[in-house]
Amino acid sequence: MFSRIIPHRKFIRQIVFVPAYKPPDQEDYEKLREFLQTNDRVLILTGAGISTESGIPDYRSEEVGLYARSNHKPIQYQDFVKYPKVRQRYWARNFVGWPKFSSVEPNTTHYSIRELEKAGKVTAIVTQNVDRLHHKAGSENVIELHGTGYIVKCMTCPYEIDRFKLQDILLKNNPSMESSFSTIRPDGDVDLSQEQVDNFRTPVCPKCEGPLKPDIVFFGDNVPKDRVEQVRKQVSGSDAVFVLGSSLTVYSSYRIILQAKEEKKKVAVLNIGPTRADDIVDLKVSTKCGEILTDLCNVFKVT
Repeated sequence: MFSRIIPHRKFIRQIVFVPAYKPPDQEDYEKLREFLQTNDRVLILTGAGISTESGIPDYRSEEVGLYARSNHKPIQYQDFVKYPKVRQRYWARNFVGWPKFSSVEPNTTHYSIRELEKAGKVTAIVTQNVDRLHHKAGSENVIELHGTGYIVKCMTCPYEIDRFKLQDILLKNNPSMESSFSTIRPDGDVDLSQEQVDNFRTPVCPKCEGPLKPDIVFFGDNVPKDRVEQVRKQVSGSDAVFVLGSSLTVYSSYRIILQAKEEKKKVAVLNIGPTRADDIVDLKVSTKCGEILTDLCNVFKVT
């Protein structure tokens, strides 16, 4: 029995970063339960919509997404590569936002996915998120499609460093850096004054003095070929794909659905609002993931 259903409830808004949604009904629950029971090897694809429930905003959600609330545009890869001032602005904002971003905790959706994983239903978790909340929830076979903010690499030589260790270095180099902020962005940075940015000492590689960049696939960059191939193999080795909290707008995620359909695999989507693949998937439920996933996973929970 689906215990979370409240009949006749109107559209509601959960926390500030979760868009308005219609609570699931019994039919939604039964369709998703049947999907998970029918398919034994499920690849799970997650997007920013599951991290909004932990307090990290996404980019595209109506009214509450970053694009809807500001004129902020995410950093472009070519700009980061070409312009020292762009790198300085990025690192200054990321430095101030990191303590809050890295302290965000998983929510019920992350833990529910972990339960499905322990029950042997999940072949792999492919996530578009860079926040490592799946790791914090205990998941093991996680492919970070767009990389992670927890590792920083030199763009010139093989040097890399843990983001927490780099934070200590940045703090030593910028001891007077202060900012008051209330909102972090999906990529972990915050707003700062121009003076704060101009005075910030940008990190460089201690080996070759090359520019440092988080191990994130910025907008305008490509997912590494070996990672694309790794995901492709995981899709081929699965019976079905279950999309959670993604609009599938970017091609790196949408092509996973295209491959699954080419290989005659079932695809289910659980997401608030429309997605790029709504016309080709087998099942679409439009509601908040955490509102229904816990009850679904209790069916398969290992005791």
